[in-house]
Amino acid sequence: MGYLNEWLRKLRSGEQLPKKNHLLLILLAGILLLVVTFPDARADPAADENDGGSVSVMNENTDLQKYADDLEEEIAGILSRVEGVGEVEVMITLQSGNRKIVEKDERSTGDNTAEETSVYRQNADGSSEPYVNTELSPGIEGVAVIAEGGGSPVVRQEITEAVQALFDVEAHKIKIMKHA
Repeated sequence: MGYLNEWLRKLRSGEQLPKKNHLLLILLAGILLLVVTFPDARADPAADENDGGSVSVMNENTDLQKYADDLEEEIAGILSRVEGVGEVEVMITLQSGNRKIVEKDERSTGDNTAEETSVYRQNADGSSEPYVNTELSPGIEGVAVIAEGGGSPVVRQEITEAVQALFDVEAHKIKIMKHA
């Protein structure tokens, strides 16, 4: 502590100029103070309400993964009860995120043409956003099924037909394999 007081005294009086090491330490200490004093955006609950930010994208991806996991569990539960299938593992890939259909106003002009404009709703905070009329779940891109009875052609056909009936997926997007 004595060294620091001595150094600060010499610095104030102009006897000694700060060295590069000292300037670097002061700069790093200042940056550290700035980083520590700014609030963490992830801890701020208001940050979840941002429009189109990375938090929204992360939440959407997490929701999509949960949706896919729920579908996988459901189909695995159903298929495991089918005779000859046995233990089942399922993986589902989704096409993309949820699709939102926005409400549109249609005005006709005198030339037999129609002009569409989006309908907006006013939020409590004064911002406006398009009014979402319908939100569609993502489509199924492909399904992989690993089953104990996956080597049997009859079981494979049963699984393929069940997946096609449940998800409206084409047969070439369904892969059935025998459990090792």
